[in-house]
Amino acid sequence: MTDHYQWHKIVFVALGAAALVGCMELSKDSLRKGQISVKPFGETTDGTAVSLYTLSNNKGAEVGICNYGGLVIFLKVPDRQGRLGDVVLGYDALADYLKDSPYFGALIGRYGNRIAKGKFTLDGKEYTLAVNNGPNALHGGRKGFDKVVWETRLLASLEGPSLELRYVSKDGEEGYPGNLSVMTVYTLTEDNALRIEYTATTDKPTVVNLTHHSYFNLAGGGDILSHQVMLPADKFTPVDNTLIPTGELRPVDGTPFDFRKATTIGARIGQDDEQLKFGNGYDHNWVINKPMGQLGLMARVSEPSSGRVMEVWSTEPGLQFYSGNFLDGTLKGKGGWVYHFRNGFCMEPQHYPDSPNRPDFPSVVLKPGQVYKNTIIYKFSVQK
Repeated sequence: MTDHYQWHKIVFVALGAAALVGCMELSKDSLRKGQISVKPFGETTDGTAVSLYTLSNNKGAEVGICNYGGLVIFLKVPDRQGRLGDVVLGYDALADYLKDSPYFGALIGRYGNRIAKGKFTLDGKEYTLAVNNGPNALHGGRKGFDKVVWETRLLASLEGPSLELRYVSKDGEEGYPGNLSVMTVYTLTEDNALRIEYTATTDKPTVVNLTHHSYFNLAGGGDILSHQVMLPADKFTPVDNTLIPTGELRPVDGTPFDFRKATTIGARIGQDDEQLKFGNGYDHNWVINKPMGQLGLMARVSEPSSGRVMEVWSTEPGLQFYSGNFLDGTLKGKGGWVYHFRNGFCMEPQHYPDSPNRPDFPSVVLKPGQVYKNTIIYKFSVQK
């Protein structure tokens, strides 16, 4: 095991001396943009060693990512006073993630969000998935991409230090067809953005919907009700009482789902609204006002006490905004923080829930010869 970690250190020294990425030699100036360190982070139940990779930039921001589940363990960015603080929920130890985690910081796949009744039909054949969320399939099944160990490679890019993760999801894994080869690259940029780039290919027609599931709290403590949220979306997808979309694209006008102007999360979350009751708060997909596949702003969140601002950018057509409604005080996280109701929120760029069963929704089908691509950026700044 010592040789394994020493090897990673040697790789990084080599990167600092002369990195080759895509056969392009990077300049010394570009290599000074950040660094990567690595340390052991425990073992899985079958004894597989897991590592924690820390990406740092020259402004002091840091993100910790482990190769089990592609989990973002911590994300430290400055407040308006320049003080670094961790803005994501999670655990201090791998053992806690293995025991009980509501997808803290997770890389979600093969299919993010819900598929009705754990079934879909593709090219005339019905596929059956594990039902793990009420009557539905959620986030790839019982052992989704958040519960496997990924192969890693350290990169030095022009934007900053990067960690590449690779995994091959075998044909039939969790009920999905096709051998799916997935690559995810995390980059911490000099402008304090965490950039996540997903690509995937398959050898049989399949469905793919990858996303990121960090729970954010820009204050670093307490509930998230005073966070102000702006979502550039004229419509959202209402759901039934099992949180499956009805198929309607409903205008947000006059509803608690209108975040086109910055509004606090808590302003309307307690209103007598059927959709809010179904989700016990916000747990819905917004139809973002931009062309699908085009990188654009999905959300802007600000927190008044710290001054922190987070912008979410993506190429995806939808955004699942979840207000931490199922956190209930039973999980003790980093530093002993007990996670209570609505202590964190998720902003998950993705295709719409249950798209495999909704031909009128943007397609999630990936065929041999095609390349799935998805970019998500969480960009942090401060307002004075």
